[in-house]
Amino acid sequence: MGAKVLMLITVAMAMLGMVLGASHTVGAPAGSWVLQTNYTLWASRTRFTTGDELQFQYSTTMHNVVEVRKAGYDSCNSSNPIATFLTGNDVVPLAAIGTRYFICGVPGHCVAGMKVQVNVKSKAVRTVQRCRGTGKRLRCRSETVLSSATTAGIDQSVVARLGLAIVAAGLVLFF
Repeated sequence: MGAKVLMLITVAMAMLGMVLGASHTVGAPAGSWVLQTNYTLWASRTRFTTGDELQFQYSTTMHNVVEVRKAGYDSCNSSNPIATFLTGNDVVPLAAIGTRYFICGVPGHCVAGMKVQVNVKSKAVRTVQRCRGTGKRLRCRSETVLSSATTAGIDQSVVARLGLAIVAAGLVLFF
């Protein structure tokens, strides 16, 4: 019976993770918030959507995280920060669509590449490439489409609540 309960809890957590968003450890899997990581490459391989979060992991004696505007990012200037993080395990929610800029405020670190630009997209919209033809006559075009949940008119919070209700009912039945 304990295995069944554990299975139900695991399924519930997975459903919540899909609905609520992903947690992205900055620089993972190869690194973290350190001088050796290529953050431009890392960010280009990751899709950030509203509801996700960034997790910065670093040594507080060596680094910090400063959120800045584009000008501060481009010039590596942390003198006018939007926010400063100092815990070594900082979690930054990505609640809105747009571009966010983060740098290490320790002198010389940003210039050495310790900065990341994150482009946050909507979960409801995605880009699809559609192609027609064959061989050299292949014609492709990209178009933006609504996700299947949005097209069907499904509210993601309703899906989460339904999933939790199912898990709760399952727990009641097992006990």
